[in-house]
Amino acid sequence: MNGEPSWDVYRSFAAVLRERSLSAAARTLGLTQPSVARHVAALEQAVGGALFVRSPRGLSPTDRALALRPHAEALVAAATALRRAGTGSPDAPEGVVRVSASQAVGVWHLPPILAALRRAHPRLTVELALSDSVDDLLQRQADVAVRMVEPAQQALVARRVGAVRIGFHAHRDYLARCGTPATAADLRDHDLIGPDAETAFTRAAARWLPGLDRAAFALRTDSDAAHVAAIAAGFGIGICQTAVARRDPALTRVLPAALDMALPLWIVMHEDLRGGARYRAVFDALAEGLSRVATADARALSLAPPAE
Repeated sequence: MNGEPSWDVYRSFAAVLRERSLSAAARTLGLTQPSVARHVAALEQAVGGALFVRSPRGLSPTDRALALRPHAEALVAAATALRRAGTGSPDAPEGVVRVSASQAVGVWHLPPILAALRRAHPRLTVELALSDSVDDLLQRQADVAVRMVEPAQQALVARRVGAVRIGFHAHRDYLARCGTPATAADLRDHDLIGPDAETAFTRAAARWLPGLDRAAFALRTDSDAAHVAAIAAGFGIGICQTAVARRDPALTRVLPAALDMALPLWIVMHEDLRGGARYRAVFDALAEGLSRVATADARALSLAPPAE
């Protein structure tokens, strides 16, 4: 290849990294498989080495490809952000805004907020990306984010709007069948629902409550929605937001003294976007809506009767 590889080459490389397959990458990009293969071959020629090797699980990236990955992902994010920025008018709340949030927030709290936002600004389009990873706002992987940890990056506009609490919950039918644990030690005699992947939270929980680790979970899932659905189905005892549990009268909080943790709610965006009408509209709507959620949760907990 003579000169700098084209944008299509990097885009195809990033898609193959993500999909681990030439054919799958081609489908996501709307290209043919031979075109994607040519793009990967062109980049391999440009960087002077192989980027993928075939394995039973598809195409596995080489160390060279992994070194290129963050740069390719940054290019893709920048190009996507550029297309979003080109929509609508910068002086009116119209166009596309990409919002990142955790699955729990995106499923249970954002839909009514976004519905009200749409009614107020019908020319505004929202892309909602649900992930428990923290999207990089500096690289414009999202325009506005809802985070449950305090932002550490510079060049961000951040507003804390309150917090929601989490605790152990179970369906009343499960408790009638299996009994209500009186102490944290009793949890080892119950069917527990927990995450599949080990996280900082599960490691911390194992320190607070000895025996509460992955091996103790009768059902393991990293999906917040599946987790709450399993609690509601009477599978066992699991952790969920108190604000979410109150929506189902059959769910009962257990051992509130053993686990009562506040998860902060932060609305964050890049400071360069604060002058854009569409971004301000989304930022303010999320801040106002989630503030109401946090306030209602705090009020309900303060009025709840003390645990037996």
